[in-house]
Amino acid sequence: MSNIHITYFIFTFLLQSSLRVLAIHPLYHFCSSTSGNFTSNTIYEKNLNALLGALERDISPLGFSRAVSRMHPSWFFGIALCRGDVKSSKCNACVRDASIELRKSCPYNKGATIWYDNCLLKYLDQSFFGKIDTKNKIYLLNVANVSHDPNVFNQNVKTLLSKLALESAKTKEFFSFGKMKLDAFTNLYGSTQCTQDLTNKACKFCLDEAIRELPNCCYGKRGARVMGGSCNVRYELYPFVNS
Repeated sequence: MSNIHITYFIFTFLLQSSLRVLAIHPLYHFCSSTSGNFTSNTIYEKNLNALLGALERDISPLGFSRAVSRMHPSWFFGIALCRGDVKSSKCNACVRDASIELRKSCPYNKGATIWYDNCLLKYLDQSFFGKIDTKNKIYLLNVANVSHDPNVFNQNVKTLLSKLALESAKTKEFFSFGKMKLDAFTNLYGSTQCTQDLTNKACKFCLDEAIRELPNCCYGKRGARVMGGSCNVRYELYPFVNS
């Protein structure tokens, strides 16, 4: 059986206040079930705390940090990634919140991943840098259906996101956003992003796979995201990126 994690979240997006709540609370997290656990007050705990501190401290202007922490006999590898349009102060705050939340939710796990609206944080006791994460993945969708022909709408989503995926894979930030006019009154907005430990080729592959999965989870929905441990894609019928 595949150990890909799939979780569905339904968002109505009816109130701006609900959007603000989502921005400060985690969307979801996974505690690793394959890397085992450690015990309190050991070298593993000190090592993990050092890693999480480094990830927050060393975030680059591009909104990404990567760290390795070793205190014999343990290793920890980690990354933190902020959404490409998030300002540095909010980026740092999000990574700090993610670190605190994971230490509460996965206190003695040797691996964990957490997503917020503004950032992603992931760590493991073995190197995953440069590898596409196919295990940790969530799908988020708007409960409402589109008023357009769903087949035409889904093709437009694919066209826009595929264009943005190509752009993302060519930028230093591995992030791109844009819009497409659907009719006189409606725009389609999209974004694509990869973690910056990937190669350009791996980034494009990861995004293409995520785009390919959208019809299976979110056919004809007004908004949706596929969020993984290496890349994410999103589309909405309202602007959601700070341009």
